[in-house]
Amino acid sequence: MSRVLSPARFQNQDLTAVSLPLPHNIEAEQGLLGALLIDNNGYDRIADVITPEHFYTPVHGRIFDAICNYLHKGQNASPVTLKSFFQADPDLEQLGGAAYLADLAGNVISLINTEDYAKTIRACHQQRCLLDLADDMALAARGQDIDATPTQIIEEAEQRLYALAETGSDSHGLKPFSHYSFSALEQAERAITSSGRISGITTGLPSIDRKLGGLQRSDLIILAGRPSMGKTSLALNIAYNAARARLETAGEQGGIVAFFSLEMSGDQLTTRILADQAKLPSDSIRRGAIDQNALKACIEAAQSNDRLPLFIDQSGTLSLATLRSRARRLKRTHGLHLIVIDYLQLMHSPSRRNSDNRVAEVSEITRGLKQIAKDLDVPVLALSQLSRAPEMREDKRPLLSDLRESGSIEQDADVVIFVYREEYYLARTEPQPGTDDHLNWQQAIEAAANVAEAIIAKQRHGSIGTIKLNFEPAFTRFTDLGNL
Repeated sequence: MSRVLSPARFQNQDLTAVSLPLPHNIEAEQGLLGALLIDNNGYDRIADVITPEHFYTPVHGRIFDAICNYLHKGQNASPVTLKSFFQADPDLEQLGGAAYLADLAGNVISLINTEDYAKTIRACHQQRCLLDLADDMALAARGQDIDATPTQIIEEAEQRLYALAETGSDSHGLKPFSHYSFSALEQAERAITSSGRISGITTGLPSIDRKLGGLQRSDLIILAGRPSMGKTSLALNIAYNAARARLETAGEQGGIVAFFSLEMSGDQLTTRILADQAKLPSDSIRRGAIDQNALKACIEAAQSNDRLPLFIDQSGTLSLATLRSRARRLKRTHGLHLIVIDYLQLMHSPSRRNSDNRVAEVSEITRGLKQIAKDLDVPVLALSQLSRAPEMREDKRPLLSDLRESGSIEQDADVVIFVYREEYYLARTEPQPGTDDHLNWQQAIEAAANVAEAIIAKQRHGSIGTIKLNFEPAFTRFTDLGNL
């Protein structure tokens, strides 16, 4: 047998354990390197599959890295050109010195197996990483790290598993136009066959759906407004409407929704939904101001929504890593079509936990949310606060510059929607009764009663504009203005 293809030659380098050796395939590593040294063009087929770190044999990783460096510089990589590079390498000397490079090229059986070799090497590396992860989890679970809670250990493990699965994933990289044109045509077909002519997830508000085409996959949608404008109510309405549409159409419309509430509890959110469905004032259940008939209506509302695909996470604090891991888990176990976050300024980024630069932290969070939307291929609807700037202007309608701790919020968002209610401000500026100003004020507040504006200030793939909605404060319910 050739000296090149004998794994026994690597035993002196302590590359295999006495028992239970780590997963590896030295022949695949040798075959890949030899093929590349003969035909540099093969590198283009495997460049996205493996890196030097994937090789089990350290010297093989260094040879691959050298080949990559030569090719990136536009130079030829061959046993001759690499010879001087490895003349003083002690590991290579144990294998026969620079002559080992010639042996690699000389023992190549076929050049068509390059991709198979690369995938085999990557698979072995993934197996080794899984074993490392298992060891780390075992140590952590035994209390080696006193600062790590079981939940943190699980979340870190999930994050590492996801990163491992994405390494060399075929879902990335350049794809032909036909790959995406088919996807685009599918999206257009969904819009045509949909009764509401939308291709995304329905908001349950036809006027917004027509403007946006529904909530689109991989989009980051920012829903912002000053306090008491109804941000949470609108987000909860959208989440419920999407989940309800999924339930009523057996999955043809709407979607499975994850609602991350950092401000309100799951009980409070559910109570709002039940009160709305039972046609009761939203605070009546909390105050116990209901009779037996009203209680029966609530029970019926709960029963009708028993299988509602709406999942609520009421964590008081939430990091990007935790959100990503919980969303991935839900997608894996039940499916996932929409993520709602109330609200992004309450999130934190562990990498900047001790930083005083809150703008940079929020910017990192918005970039992370956009990445989650792309990775999971779902729309992410994140609520955001506004600065006090609108309060200082005569026209208090929000502007993009009002986004609090904005940083890259405007830049990262695909859609920015502001919620604005003129009635809220008019109610706090009542003139002296009996005056002409009071008469004008009365007319203005009557015109603004129960009217809210959804101001689409940015839409990366469409037009902007203002949509008027009906808002019923007693039920915290938004509907189309025409559906009064």
